[in-house]
Amino acid sequence: MPENRPIIIGVAGGSGSGKTSVTNTIKERFKDQSILVMEQDFYYKDQSTLPMEQRLQTNYDHPLAFDNDLLIEHLKELILRNPINKPVYDYKMHTRSDKVIKVEPKDVIIVEGILIFEDPRLMDLMDMKIFVDTDADIRIMRRLVRDIKERGRTLDSVIDQYTKVVRPMHLQFIEPTKRYADIIIPEGGQNLVAIDLLATKIDTILNHK
Repeated sequence: MPENRPIIIGVAGGSGSGKTSVTNTIKERFKDQSILVMEQDFYYKDQSTLPMEQRLQTNYDHPLAFDNDLLIEHLKELILRNPINKPVYDYKMHTRSDKVIKVEPKDVIIVEGILIFEDPRLMDLMDMKIFVDTDADIRIMRRLVRDIKERGRTLDSVIDQYTKVVRPMHLQFIEPTKRYADIIIPEGGQNLVAIDLLATKIDTILNHK
């Protein structure tokens, strides 16, 4: 491992919990620092060999939906200060896009995703683990807005998916991983006190590198 190993921070929580708000707020606080965000959502498995009917049945809230092997491989490369080509997922086609994003290594890497604490291999790479804990009614409203506006979904399809898949998967796989967190932030990006404390901790770590 290089002496200047990046700090890796995991930010987990349910869909619509405010993970991205927390991550963006932290990134804004350290605009003069070197911070990279690695979203687990970019690492859904490639489904290009499957017919569309089968792709539509994919449970995106299940651990098996993610290509954690590739995510771990990329994080290890970034730890070694090597650049990577981050995949891009096409939510309308329900498979990985042929586009990639070239990513350069940074001093702080924030790994964000609903199930990043479900895989012990991912947790082993993290220096700090944060769980964003938000009430279910707020999370469903945020998911409705996001999936309709950004992912071309209909209202009925989002509600149906939430009832049949998202909620049970949250209770089975996501909520239990809260116990692995070093820090739990209620109400996500609205909790400025918790974010201030987190930013102070990151600043302390950076200044002692």
